[in-house]
Amino acid sequence: MEKRATMHDVADLAGVSQATVSLVLNGVPNARVSKATRRRVQEAAEKLGYRRGKTHPVPAGRQRVIGLFIDEVSTTPFAAPLIEGARDEAALQDVTIATFCTGNNPALEQAGLDMLVAQKAIGAVYTTLMTREVIVPEAFSALPLVLLNCYEKRLHHPSVVPGDIVGGFMATEALIKAGHTRIAHLAGEYQTAEAAVDREKGFRQAMAKAGIAVDESLVTLGGYSIRAGRERALELLSRPDRPTAIFCFNDRMAIGCYEAARILGLKIPHDLSIVGFDNEDLSANMDPPLSTMVLPHDEMARWAVGQLLDGFDGLDADERMQKIKIECEFVERESIAAPRI
Repeated sequence: MEKRATMHDVADLAGVSQATVSLVLNGVPNARVSKATRRRVQEAAEKLGYRRGKTHPVPAGRQRVIGLFIDEVSTTPFAAPLIEGARDEAALQDVTIATFCTGNNPALEQAGLDMLVAQKAIGAVYTTLMTREVIVPEAFSALPLVLLNCYEKRLHHPSVVPGDIVGGFMATEALIKAGHTRIAHLAGEYQTAEAAVDREKGFRQAMAKAGIAVDESLVTLGGYSIRAGRERALELLSRPDRPTAIFCFNDRMAIGCYEAARILGLKIPHDLSIVGFDNEDLSANMDPPLSTMVLPHDEMARWAVGQLLDGFDGLDADERMQKIKIECEFVERESIAAPRI
């Protein structure tokens, strides 16, 4: 899927807040925005092609509202692109996204559904902050439904998730292309993050394709935090046969690797190459900037909303029950170089 500009991109280019972009592009009357600022926002939107995505007809007999149900919003930074992507796609048809943070509480979910059904809403997007398998409550059968960042064991609804296996493959491949063969992987926690399993699969597939044997002593399990990354990297990098490159489950663990390298007097990427995953905001501001994978949450949310706006007319059962995986983009910065040892 082609990556489309977001309201955040327009705001960055125009040098204004997202609120100002919303006021200008939605033509809010009496908004206190100068003519120069309006022109700057409009030019930025034109340059980026914002609001020029696919046109979806709003299903007949429905109000211009879609409900987005999400379990959590504060435990990771990933809620924003999921919500904003849905909002931006819906805005193309002047549709409003009503967001319900429920914590998987059935009573809160039912209250939100009752409101949407009473309003004859277009449908609902059932969202989880962490990619995982879910059992969708029966109550959601009251509206057309798409699953975002989650999926069912037996498909009853269309769903979209990130391509974590391909992402792990691409991250590892970047290190291999730089000349590395002794590559460590700081894996995540299998019990709480299905992405940890898939990203490690991608790591192993890339190594196998390149004909490089995986040194199992360089694959360490169970972690997601800066502290875990630092502790595990210190152990690996203190070995006489240390790795020359590390692929980390996420950017936070990569930060820990940076700290470990500095403690041991190793320079990145001169002595050690590192690739992260998630493209958190801080990754571009690290020293040196971290090469990483971008989670396609914005594109995923846009796809989910587009499915609801298209209705499911003319689709057979297989098409309605599809599970889509959207690839993660590799962002090459300055944390990878050829090995010296």
